[in-house]
Amino acid sequence: MRKFIIAVALLGCIFVLNAREKTIDELVVRRIADRILEETKHGFISWPGREFYSKAEDIPEDVFVRYASEYIDWHYVNGVINIAMVDLGEYLDEQKYVNHAINMINLGLDNYRVFEERYDEEMPGYGYPYSQLIRMRELDDCGAIGASAVEVYKRTKDKQVRDYLEKVSDHILEKQDRLDDLTLVRKFPHEMTLWADDLYMSVPYLARMGDLTGEIKYFGDAVTQVLNFYDYLWNEDKGLYYHAYYADLERNGVAHWGRCNGWVMMANVHLMNLLPEDHPGREDIRSKLEKHILGIAKYQNGNGLWHQLLDKSDSYEESSCTSMFVYSIARAVNMGWIDKRYSSVALTGWEGLKEHMITHDGRLKNVCVGTGIQDNLVFYYNRPARLNEAHGLGAVIEAGIEILRLKEETASDGER
Repeated sequence: MRKFIIAVALLGCIFVLNAREKTIDELVVRRIADRILEETKHGFISWPGREFYSKAEDIPEDVFVRYASEYIDWHYVNGVINIAMVDLGEYLDEQKYVNHAINMINLGLDNYRVFEERYDEEMPGYGYPYSQLIRMRELDDCGAIGASAVEVYKRTKDKQVRDYLEKVSDHILEKQDRLDDLTLVRKFPHEMTLWADDLYMSVPYLARMGDLTGEIKYFGDAVTQVLNFYDYLWNEDKGLYYHAYYADLERNGVAHWGRCNGWVMMANVHLMNLLPEDHPGREDIRSKLEKHILGIAKYQNGNGLWHQLLDKSDSYEESSCTSMFVYSIARAVNMGWIDKRYSSVALTGWEGLKEHMITHDGRLKNVCVGTGIQDNLVFYYNRPARLNEAHGLGAVIEAGIEILRLKEETASDGER
């Protein structure tokens, strides 16, 4: 009888510990997301100066302005954040997080025409509101932010959002540079350069439009990109993706950069989330995602983190790629795409983020700033890593959501 009582008591302690761990994880994610809400201000500030304007039409023509908050910038990082906030709002059933994305997209579409009328190619690019929306030259300008606009449209059915989506589709499907085999490329830093980053700047949008419209052309192009990027960028020996492929030289760049591998992995996850179960390319996509997960798992360090250059342990620990990997692996386990034993990689990564990279007030450390392509590793070694840099925030929120789901499922299975 005494042994039975002790066993019940121990079991109760385990349940209490599980509940406490879940509460801590949720609190961490909330702190990060709530800080974004607190620091988001909808409007524009004169530059130089501090005059605030809530609407573009109120800005005098001779006044140059910048965004009042980095979280309303029409930039791909805010597309990632928007999607994460929508996912968090739906997971927690709290509309305030979903509204962040809705308000950000609506603000841009309500105001950009004023700036478009005044837009001058000779003016400084920094701080000029909605220049990426106005010019829409590269996938960076529309892919990720467009994917978040699909999420907004699904919830609002706003015609101006739908009209914007048509422009994004036209750019990606008809105007963006491609190789002869339809692979999406850029004209810089060299003619027809394939950037690993661009898998995320295209596929999440294409997958969402395929799901929204039912048109097979979107899913077909998304699958084509995943398979072609793999053929050009995958390093079989390392189990990693290169950052670049130079079509003019028919060779890869030098770096297995952390975040570009994160972009590729997240893009594949976004596609798997929406690709129909009976699509002929689905198993190939799943297999390549699993192969990538097994590849990056070999480079996780003793703190549970990954490095700026994945195969260079003397490069700094970097939190945006770590967050991307944690999210992707946890999601793959939660959806049954890979064996659940690999959940330990994601769980260890999340604990590493909590212990070493997330501050008590919800800021993310060691996020590499925006990074172009260079032909020497020193460039990647020396890219600055900043506190709470926006490139990591969407991914760490997504990582937290999937870890919460993973721990819930694990607890219900009685395996913890």
